[in-house]
Amino acid sequence: MALVAAGTALAQAPARAAEQPRGHDVSSHQKTVDWQRAKAAGAGFVYVKATESTSYRNPYFAAQYEGAGAVGLLRGAYHFALPDKGSGKAQAAHFVGNGGGWSADGRTLPPALDIEYNPYGGSNKCYGLTKAQTVAWIRAFSDEVHRLIGRRPVIYTTTHWWNLCTGGSSAFAADHALWIARYGSADAGVLPAGWSAWTFWQYADSGSLPGDQNLFNGSADGLQRFAKGD
Repeated sequence: MALVAAGTALAQAPARAAEQPRGHDVSSHQKTVDWQRAKAAGAGFVYVKATESTSYRNPYFAAQYEGAGAVGLLRGAYHFALPDKGSGKAQAAHFVGNGGGWSADGRTLPPALDIEYNPYGGSNKCYGLTKAQTVAWIRAFSDEVHRLIGRRPVIYTTTHWWNLCTGGSSAFAADHALWIARYGSADAGVLPAGWSAWTFWQYADSGSLPGDQNLFNGSADGLQRFAKGD
């Protein structure tokens, strides 16, 4: 998921993982996941990649998402943003139409927007957009998701990318949960402008759970309340 500019993944979860719900995120790279085994290894939640740009759909999404739910994991969907391949509104519509929904059932996490380094553009980390255009793109995506499902997306990013490509915008912190990626560290580090706390922290790209390794910043009851939208 994250193309982290620096740092190496921790082989083990940070010490505080014993106190907070552990989870992971998967995509087509993980293909068929043994969900019972993931739950037995300590997974409490998972995010599943649903879409990318305006055309790609994860061919394993339905099986991954439904399989996670069948064993009792809280699960949500995420969209990998390519702001140079379509408007924020168009990508949001594609996402919501292909798995990026939400309901206040206590089992469904709000959808997430994965916006980070351009994996296809070499040194063009910001997709050729200005800082103002990037902020406007994220706002258009969020507004369309909110219009369609009634909830704002979680924003997944790194502090470095956010500062570089949005100019350190604080426009989203008040009403968007933060999913921060930072590897090779005992803590989540300095957060993007405006956020005083993270909701999810992706601390490694491999570990005891399939895919990337994550923590929720709270209790198991807090995670369920977050899922419900309380």
